[in-house]
Amino acid sequence: MTRYREALPQLAGDKLFLTDGGLETDLIFHHGVDLPLFAAIKFFREGANTDLVRRYYAPYIQTAQDHGAGFILEGGTWRASPDWLEKLGYEADEFEVVNNRAVAFLKSLRDEYETPACPMVISATIGPRGDGYAIDAKMTAEEAQVYHSWQANLFAKNEADMMTAMTMNYVEEAIGVARAAKAANMPVVISFTVELDGRLPSGQALGEAIEQVGAATGDYPSYFMINCAHPDHFTTTLEAGGSWVKRIKSLRANASRCSHAELDEATELDDGNPVEFGALHAALRKAFPNLTVLGGCCGTDHRHVEEIAKACAC
Repeated sequence: MTRYREALPQLAGDKLFLTDGGLETDLIFHHGVDLPLFAAIKFFREGANTDLVRRYYAPYIQTAQDHGAGFILEGGTWRASPDWLEKLGYEADEFEVVNNRAVAFLKSLRDEYETPACPMVISATIGPRGDGYAIDAKMTAEEAQVYHSWQANLFAKNEADMMTAMTMNYVEEAIGVARAAKAANMPVVISFTVELDGRLPSGQALGEAIEQVGAATGDYPSYFMINCAHPDHFTTTLEAGGSWVKRIKSLRANASRCSHAELDEATELDDGNPVEFGALHAALRKAFPNLTVLGGCCGTDHRHVEEIAKACAC
């Protein structure tokens, strides 16, 4: 049985919730792990060893406990939808198995570490059907709903409390994910990524995209998030925004100020400045108190999240 699906604790007030950082970039650049197609789902195949992934999460959870924060356990399923699993060479009978194992792994972490002061929510991640940085094959909202319903329905049957659509780069796919989640009766968070100008890679304004998703889904998403962009890329957009800004509750920012195109070509990790990263989040949280779920994305590790906690948990 799920624990929080009917009442997500991060919606109950202004308590700070943390999450992890850049899982894939951490494993690749800090641990030398080969991740074909940037897919961490490899750790959940038959016979795979999850010890490294468990060690990855431990300092993040400890930071949350040390600072009296809750924690969102995000899984390794960002690239575990059918198209990506097929590209990775997985057999069709593995598709459901690896997704379920990824969620079961998060449950094992919660069983071990959750405390009353540190509620831990299991979030199953959904990624874009195509590239996260560029729009290579745009779907209609209807096509996106059909495609993403497979994972949404699967997560509705396992122990995920919610699902999070990460790195959405055009609005039709985000609408499709939200509709798939609604049909499966799963809480969903929609996370857009933005370019240096604060707009989606499609060119659409962030606020317009959020409002369009709301209008097309009966305002179904539990909240919205921004991920895979440095705070400098979206702070001005938030400051100039309207009522839609209050629908954004979470940030998972990049450590680097580089553009998506530059990051795509990078051969070395740009991990920025963790102390500055924490300070930028504290300033955003002060300006926008609705931002209560904070973590990192590409280039970040437990140092960045620890600095967020130090700067924000007061």
